Amino acid sequence: ILLEEAVRASVPGMVYEPGEQRTAGAWVMQQAMRLIPISAYAEGKLSVDTEVEDLETYEMILAQQESDENAVDENGNLIGEDNSAAASAQASAAAIDTSMEKLSNYEYLLGNFYTVDSSTMADPELINAEKLLGKDLKINESTGGPKVLIYHTHSQETFADSVPGDTSTSILGIGEYLSQLLNDTYGIETLHHQGVYDLINGKLDRSMAYQLAEPEITRILQENPSIEVVIDLHRDGVAEGTHLVTEVNGKPTAQIMFFNGLSRSRANGEISYLANPYIEDNLAFSLQMQIAAARKYPGFTRHIYLRAYRYNMHLAPKTLLVEAGAQTNTVEEMRNAMEVLADTLDSVLTK
Repeated sequence: ILLEEAVRASVPGMVYEPGEQRTAGAWVMQQAMRLIPISAYAEGKLSVDTEVEDLETYEMILAQQESDENAVDENGNLIGEDNSAAASAQASAAAIDTSMEKLSNYEYLLGNFYTVDSSTMADPELINAEKLLGKDLKINESTGGPKVLIYHTHSQETFADSVPGDTSTSILGIGEYLSQLLNDTYGIETLHHQGVYDLINGKLDRSMAYQLAEPEITRILQENPSIEVVIDLHRDGVAEGTHLVTEVNGKPTAQIMFFNGLSRSRANGEISYLANPYIEDNLAFSLQMQIAAARKYPGFTRHIYLRAYRYNMHLAPKTLLVEAGAQTNTVEEMRNAMEVLADTLDSVLTK
C-alpha cells in the first residue's frame, strides 16, 4: 500500500484503477504513450519489438505512426514540434546536378535529395537512382475513368490567413484546386475525396486518422479500378518563425516536401505489422517528382523525407504523401504551389 501511495503521489498518471474496463497491460501502454514525449518517438528512442505478435505492440506501433507526422493537440496547436525536419529538409539548391552520373553516387543522391529521420533505416539497395528513375510511371491514357485520387488524412489543416469555417481556405480547398488543375488544365481525370478522419466527436483528434482513412480509401480504389495515382495532401507543421516559400514565375510559392514511409526502423528493421509491397514504387514516384521539379522549378521542393512507418502508402504503387507548405504559409502561396505541383505531376505521369 505504501508503494502504491508513493507512486500515486509522484507519478499520478501511472496509477492503475482495477475497475477500469481493460487489461492492466493495455492501460500501462496507454499511460506510457501519454507520458513519453512525442519527440522520443520521432527520434527513434523508444524500441519496439516488432516480432511480438500481440495487440498491445501493434497498437503501440500504430500510435507511433500517428504521432510522428504533424502532431497537434485538440486545439490545433503543435505538440513538441519537431523542428529538425523543417531545419534539415531544406529546399534543393538551385542548378543542382541531376545527371545520372551524379545520381548514381549513393552519398550524393542521399545528401542532395533526401533527409533520413534518425529512427529510420535506408541503404543503397533501397535508394538506387538507376532503379527508381528507370521505372515507367506513365498513366494509361487509353482507358476511361479517373486516374488520380486526392484525399487528406488530416483534413483540418489550415494556413496563416485561413478563414474559420471556410473549407476553401483549408487544406481541403487546396486539394480541390489541385483537382481542378489536373482535370481542367491537364486533362487528367481526378477524384477529390473530402472525407474527414481527424475529427472524433466533433473534436480534433489525429490519434487514429491513418487507421480511419484506410478502409474508405480502399473502398474508393476498389470502386474505381482505373485510379493509378493516390495523393495524400497535407501541410507541414513548423516553428512560427519558419516560412517555407520560394518564387516561381514571379509568384510567391509555398515549398513542398515528398514524404515516404519505409515500414522499417533503424532499431527493429522491417515492421511486419505495417508491410508495404509498394515501397520501391512509392520511392520511384517521389524521386521522379523530385528530379522533375529540380530541373524545371529549382527551389520548389524540400528534400524527400524518409520515416519508419507506412502512412497508408501500401494502398497503391504510385502513392505520394505531400507536405505542401505549412501553417505559416498563406492560401495564395499554397494555391500557387498547386499550380507547380500539377505541372510536375503532368511531366512525370504523361510526358
